[in-house]
Amino acid sequence: MERNNGLDNMELSPPPSCLKAEYETIFTTDSLLFLHELISTFDEEVDQVLKLRVSRKAHLDLSGDLPSFLESSSHIRRDPAWRVLPVPPRLQRRHVDIGDLAPCDTQRFIQALQSPAQGIQVDFDDGNCPTYYNQIKGLCNVYKAVHNKFPNAPHISQAPVLMLRPRAWNMVEHNMMVGGKEAPGPLFDFGLLMFHCGEKLFRNGSGPFFYLSKVESFMEARLWKNIFVWTQLKLGLPLGSIKATVLIENVLAAFEMEEILYELREHSAGLNCGIWDYSASFINKFGLRQAFLLPDRSKYVNMEKRFLRSYMELLVQTCHRRGALATGGMAALLLPEDRDAHRTAMAAVSRLKLMEIQAGVDGFMVYDLGLIEPMQKLFQLHTEGDNQLHQLLDDVTVTPDDLLSMPSGGVTLYGLKYNIAVGVLFINAWLSGKGHFFYRGQVEDSATAEISRSQVWQWIRHQTQLEDDSRVVSRRLVTDLSKEMVMELLIELGTGRHSDRDKRRILTAADMFLEVVLKRDFPEFITTYLNQDHTFLSSQNTGPVEAIGGEKPRPKL
Repeated sequence: MERNNGLDNMELSPPPSCLKAEYETIFTTDSLLFLHELISTFDEEVDQVLKLRVSRKAHLDLSGDLPSFLESSSHIRRDPAWRVLPVPPRLQRRHVDIGDLAPCDTQRFIQALQSPAQGIQVDFDDGNCPTYYNQIKGLCNVYKAVHNKFPNAPHISQAPVLMLRPRAWNMVEHNMMVGGKEAPGPLFDFGLLMFHCGEKLFRNGSGPFFYLSKVESFMEARLWKNIFVWTQLKLGLPLGSIKATVLIENVLAAFEMEEILYELREHSAGLNCGIWDYSASFINKFGLRQAFLLPDRSKYVNMEKRFLRSYMELLVQTCHRRGALATGGMAALLLPEDRDAHRTAMAAVSRLKLMEIQAGVDGFMVYDLGLIEPMQKLFQLHTEGDNQLHQLLDDVTVTPDDLLSMPSGGVTLYGLKYNIAVGVLFINAWLSGKGHFFYRGQVEDSATAEISRSQVWQWIRHQTQLEDDSRVVSRRLVTDLSKEMVMELLIELGTGRHSDRDKRRILTAADMFLEVVLKRDFPEFITTYLNQDHTFLSSQNTGPVEAIGGEKPRPKL
């Protein structure tokens, strides 16, 4: 519907029928006026950074160049004096955050608020499916948490800190138009979160704190800085009260870490490194080049490989040199109920997370709430103090060759099938209104879907041979394997309480996956592709739909 009161060029869809009260809480006249001004002020700059991405990608493709550390900003890297501002006390010790927490999931959100975690990644991005229902429900749940309206949750000053993660720049909000254009997703999320919660969080010493997804350059960090400064002035908050952790999820951003920190030096809560979005970005930027053929992730890609180890070491070194916190990725493993399997899973997570601690990270994330206290104890055993800012890694030198060194290895049939399954089931989850799902003992989200579909696309493009039997990864092979997987799922669904609609949805998901991996040109983000697809848009319901595929989460999750 159209809004007046100075909002005559803003259009907002009516609420889902079951969320009228939440809609009225979030979309007040004042909040819409604020959002209208925010979007109108920065909309052109958002378009500019997205066009710069396209231009940069075209240059890489046409020239065959590789990224390197920027000569134009070398003075920033050479200047030893500058530091980011110290973070508030509640961010000084954040050993373990809960990751992938879509705030529309009220039960899990309240459980997280009650948990001993130091922080919660309140995720409107990778772990969330951005249906209108989910966005409104999630925004309202954050409002309730901040304003202490959940009866069994602790006061916001005592709860784990909320690390609010708006959508990335590639996402739009279909249900709002400003000036005849769909609203940028991150401005929609950020603006409403700040308007309703920013001052309350600040007064309680608990924010406002953010995660910034998929930042590719210091120019994008500068845009966020300008948004922060404008918002603080509008809301009467002190300059520097907003703090943000930037997720370095793109290989190009890895060459601009110092510049990104410099742009956000008054607002920085550090940088974060993760494995799968970052690995997928190599295919995004260099996937046409044979030299950047990424081998089977299930067998040959892990944080011990040179390109990923170097990335983590550079991130930790860069952050600590500038007084910023460095955080690692999320442990996606779910702890099994069986005692022996539980012990094995705990040992596997502990080994990987100890490696990150020894690399100097100040914290990381887990999905399973049962991992919070064991991982906190791991930090206490192997570190001293609130963080590891004293670990400067002066003996580490990372070169462009280190960052761009592809691991050796091939492609296995198991890895191909695994990637197909994750891709199909992720699309199925999105068609169900879910941003993540459970498969083979761990949580999968858009990051793992991104690397899965990217690898399948690249292996088809380069006609890669399987290690197992020398078959070539081709359109026919991927189509046949996809059909086999779907048949297995349909047999499983036939024995359960799933409807014909569930079965049709998994068939549709498989068709959509094949569309993505067989395209001539690589779709930059699977979430953008899905968010603009008619099938997804027409599947949106007034409420959540039960997802299928993989294991069901246990109640404690």
